[in-house]
Amino acid sequence: MAVKRATINDVASLAGVSIATASKALNGRQDVRAATRERVLAAAAELSFQPNALARGLLSGQTRTVGLLTSDSVGRFGIPVLLGAEDAFGAGEMAVLLCDARGDAIREQHHIRALLSRRVDGLIVVGESTDPRPSISKDLPVPVVYAYGPSEDPADVSFVPDDVGAAATAVNHLLALGRRRIAHVTGPGDYKAARDREEGFRQALAEAGVAQAGRTLSGVWSQRWGRHAAEMLLMAEPEIDAVFCGSDQIAAGFVEAVRERGRRVPDDVAVVGYDNWEVLSTETRPALTTVDMNLEVLGRTAAQHLFAAIDGKATPGVHTLPCRLVIRDSTSPPGVS
Repeated sequence: MAVKRATINDVASLAGVSIATASKALNGRQDVRAATRERVLAAAAELSFQPNALARGLLSGQTRTVGLLTSDSVGRFGIPVLLGAEDAFGAGEMAVLLCDARGDAIREQHHIRALLSRRVDGLIVVGESTDPRPSISKDLPVPVVYAYGPSEDPADVSFVPDDVGAAATAVNHLLALGRRRIAHVTGPGDYKAARDREEGFRQALAEAGVAQAGRTLSGVWSQRWGRHAAEMLLMAEPEIDAVFCGSDQIAAGFVEAVRERGRRVPDDVAVVGYDNWEVLSTETRPALTTVDMNLEVLGRTAAQHLFAAIDGKATPGVHTLPCRLVIRDSTSPPGVS
């Protein structure tokens, strides 16, 4: 026979108080005498009382439900952010509702209305790139935190990877290996990520007093562009001994073209990628040294700050989070296999 689950009525009866007083005591309200609260908590413990989540929500005015709104239909950047956010929500016993706007503004508005109708306590908006996006916060009754793609409004709370600092770290790694003819191949210049990574690249070279090898080559985020850029660069700058690529796709194509031209990676040319997209970075031969943007940490941090915003402690501004360099075989020092 199943054991009957204790109710708040049972707790109130055992403690000798009203149901309203028992509810206040269990929810930490201040307008309950200390002795009464202790009596209620003791009764709850004796009865193994577990408050119902919906009841708690009604009492607190919160549903303990959060919306995650993404535009990254491919999921390469959005999914790690979402996994990190969900980890943080799980620790706080939050229910998570995921919506994919697929980069469509009308679909996004539809999802926002649907999430609000479910009385979510807050939203995390995950961008498909690090380009700033229009704010949705002003017209919403709940706090919003932006992850990966920041809000255009500096009054909003946004978290992005430190692309400038990460690129500088990658170049400093190449410099520490003794490389001095370092080139840069990246994605389209209208992407903020490409511009920020080039800025970090130039800063690191300038601080070291080293000139860039050739000019920055910009194209699409693809292996095909990486191969094409390698052919152009090796013809124009045959003395290059390292290249910093703006993505792992570009880096994988670059490595392929270098090998086809009879040069060795990393002995002749060291190669660094970006993203740590393991489908490529660990499968390329040699495996790619690359920047990991720590997107799960970014998602987890965004979720923690959403908790704070729900409690009225928002942290406005665009916050950059550090990335890390994952060193693999594509940047071994000359003469080391």
